Amino acid sequence: MRAWVIYSVVRVGLFAGVFLLLWLLGIEWWLAAISAAVIALCISYIFFGKLRARVAEEIEARRKAAGVPAANSDEDAEDSL
Repeated sequence: MRAWVIYSVVRVGLFAGVFLLLWLLGIEWWLAAISAAVIALCISYIFFGKLRARVAEEIEARRKAAGVPAANSDEDAEDSL
């Protein structure tokens, strides 16, 4: 299975689980949603770095296979001077 599918499912599942937990604790739905988004972001940033790196590698490989050049605006700006 592609890494981005696994990463997306894990992130959505993490958000849903945290949201459900906060909502069951009696926090208003909108505050639970915002809190769940922030908490899920922090957890995924800390613990899912390897999976995130695999997603980035797959994206890079697909761009290379499609012949899309790597964007490097710093080098382009320096060359234009």
